[in-house]
Amino acid sequence: MPDSRNQQVVVVTGASAGVGRAVARAFGARGAKVALLARGEKGLEAAAGEVREAGGTALPVPVDVADHAAVDAAATRAEEELGPVDVWVNNAFSSVFAPFTETGPEEFERTTDVTYLGYVNGTRAALDRMLPRDRGTIVQVGSALAYRGIPLQAAYCGAKHAIQGFTESLRCELLHDRSNVRITMVQLPAVNTPQFDWLLSRLPRRAQPVPPIYQPEPAARAVLHAADHPRRREYWLGGPTVATLVANRLFPGLLDRYLARTGYDSQQTDEPRDPHRPVNLWEPADGPEGRDFGTHGSFDDRSADRSPQLWAVRHRGLLTAAGTAAAAAGAVAVRAARR
Repeated sequence: MPDSRNQQVVVVTGASAGVGRAVARAFGARGAKVALLARGEKGLEAAAGEVREAGGTALPVPVDVADHAAVDAAATRAEEELGPVDVWVNNAFSSVFAPFTETGPEEFERTTDVTYLGYVNGTRAALDRMLPRDRGTIVQVGSALAYRGIPLQAAYCGAKHAIQGFTESLRCELLHDRSNVRITMVQLPAVNTPQFDWLLSRLPRRAQPVPPIYQPEPAARAVLHAADHPRRREYWLGGPTVATLVANRLFPGLLDRYLARTGYDSQQTDEPRDPHRPVNLWEPADGPEGRDFGTHGSFDDRSADRSPQLWAVRHRGLLTAAGTAAAAAGAVAVRAARR
């Protein structure tokens, strides 16, 4: 029997690099029709080529997600050329690596426009098309930083917190309306993406993800699993994400002091920052004079390509059955021992 997921129409924002590109390629491997939204045309075209090579149909659409009219127009084009959108994945972001006092008001506002309002714009465009059909799934790619702020990333953490609150509010409204449109969120750990090569940074040393680091592919698998099982309100990828969110619930004050002590060094390598590196806050780093940055960042040798915690989530039924069987065997053994 054919898998209906092969016929899906999917929109992925931030699809020119990193997690968004890995997600687009993974949907392409299913044979899906994928609209790839991002600003950088070089990265978009390369990502579209990877979707086609994987077996899918690709429609690259250059767009700034901070522009709500442009996002809506991109959604219209996706439906005209590919068909009704089944899954919309919000992933695009930009940010600044710097203390809050060294982040300009325009830079903070731009980060918020892209990283938070970009999700709002994408969600609105998706709902405008999904609600009349009473079907569809929206996946918000989040972060452990949607719950736990860390130093040197105030703009990004603020935006991720805002996405979390916005998504919870919208989920309640969809439930109230008894809508069959689903929305879910995937909270990610540190991921080896090109963001550390192109985000605006005022740190003295080169920025890095806080170890342990994961590759974009496990994140993509988590997003696809969430798209297939959207009734679960949220997914957490990786042990570090789980540990961080649990610790923040139980000991937020201790975590404040721990991050104050370790958060600066853990987000920087020993190398000095290159003052001539590209910056994508205002313009795409892979613009006319730029290059395709690909899916991975510069930390392949330190990044994991699998997550045991994700495996456990995806095979929860198997684990439950195994646990039940083990418990039953244990009960039998106890009764036998008592005879």
